[in-house]
Amino acid sequence: MNQQTPPLVSGALPGLGHALEFQRDRSGLVRRGFEEHGAVFAIKLASQNVAVVIGPEHQKTFFMETDKALNIQEPYRFLLSMFGEVLFLAPPEEYKAQRPLVQELFKREKMLHYVDVMQVEVQKWLDQLGDEGEMELVGEIVWLVQEVAGNCFLGPEIHQRIGREFWDLYADLSKSLDPLLPPNLPLPKFIRRDRARARMLEILRPIIAERRQQPALYDDFLQDLVNRRHPDGREFDEELIVNLLLGLMFAGHETTAGQAAWSIILLLQNPEYLALVQEEIERVAPYGTHIDPRRFAQLEHISWAVREVERLRPSAEMLMRTVHEDVTFGDYVVPKGWLVQVAQEIGHNLPALFDRPGQFDPLRYAPGRAEDKADRFALFGFGGGTHKCTGMNFANNEMTIITALLFQQYDLTLVTTNPGINRGLGASRPEKTIIRYRRKALAPAGVPTPLPEAAVA
Repeated sequence: MNQQTPPLVSGALPGLGHALEFQRDRSGLVRRGFEEHGAVFAIKLASQNVAVVIGPEHQKTFFMETDKALNIQEPYRFLLSMFGEVLFLAPPEEYKAQRPLVQELFKREKMLHYVDVMQVEVQKWLDQLGDEGEMELVGEIVWLVQEVAGNCFLGPEIHQRIGREFWDLYADLSKSLDPLLPPNLPLPKFIRRDRARARMLEILRPIIAERRQQPALYDDFLQDLVNRRHPDGREFDEELIVNLLLGLMFAGHETTAGQAAWSIILLLQNPEYLALVQEEIERVAPYGTHIDPRRFAQLEHISWAVREVERLRPSAEMLMRTVHEDVTFGDYVVPKGWLVQVAQEIGHNLPALFDRPGQFDPLRYAPGRAEDKADRFALFGFGGGTHKCTGMNFANNEMTIITALLFQQYDLTLVTTNPGINRGLGASRPEKTIIRYRRKALAPAGVPTPLPEAAVA
């Protein structure tokens, strides 16, 4: 039997297809396709056909065929104007040279240092909040994760030197994200992007030159980049170092900010589970303790909550590939030249994989249930296969530290009781969310509370 191409979702307009709806309400468009046709269907973005595939078997094919029948670089070529040929945006041989470098930067001993930096920066933020008040959570978290990224990746001395101008320039990069329009159009947002990038290069170039001249004076992420060599012994050139920095810092705050804010919001919306988190914090990491690796590993309820946020509120709602060779998904063939995408919001909410999937239930990851272990490709908020996000542990650790220290020291109330999802062309975030806070009566800082003997055993 000849296989057919996936069926088209209703509502396509002449010439435009679903392009306008994709920009306006891509989540609703994909959901309608799933309701009409099931696990494999097609949308049309102007002249471009896009297959949407849902479910663990199709998600497995999507990730395992990447770099084979499916190409990861082409759908994201619009990012080249922001970051150049770095990581998965680079040609295959260059990518192979770069990936071990980035993996080295996120090894366990490095992560231990980053977790220490995270605690310092989160505590600085908490110290300046005052005893009580209201704050707009999303904006505060964006600022905080930028501070963490800057201090982890650039080091505190350089981060302080470049100041907030650097992050203001980053905002111009973020606002230029557009997967539909050619990135070289003379539009104001693209002009601002190019000016911002040029200024960022101007800021970073003398710093890199200084690091090359005095490598023994520094021991941080940036110096690791400067010290590294290609497999053939060549130095990484200045532009590549800058591009890697810009790309990693972008990934290190753009996607983390939304999920970190959702972690706070969803815990406040679910007081029964929050009570488990509060008990855990008081037992494992009370005020005044340093969260070392042993204590960190025991913050299980927070870790499960962070994973549940990945499932329910993924920052990157869809991942795309270009089809280089015809590939089969179930009863359909997706032809060469099409795009194919997976959609986390639906793939993470399949009743066959997750019990009561619409419910915030972090205990689904606890021993005895472990719903995310039922299938390797059930949960894919950070991607999958060869290109799974290298900074996943960095992001999860940061969200755990923010959650632990905030609830350790403050009682919080949602003023914005049910914030919606702000779906931009970049990472999704909560809409503006007001939170009321009051500092708890706590033991003096710097007086560690030992863990109970049972917890140490």
